Amino acid sequence: MGKGDRKTAKGKRYNSSYGNARKQASATAVVAATGAVKKPAAKAPAKKAAKKTVAKAG
Repeated sequence: MGKGDRKTAKGKRYNSSYGNARKQASATAVVAATGAVKKPAAKAPAKKAAKKTVAKAG
């Protein structure tokens, strides 16, 4: 049971593949981990509102 065995986790790592012997982390664990590492977003500069011109009746 070594590097060439595709049924073991070591063989999956060697072959660069995934499967039952090399499962991925569950979705709930990934969400919890990314929530702790979350960085605050940089604030974008506020845009000034365009001035509206009123057409004069003439």
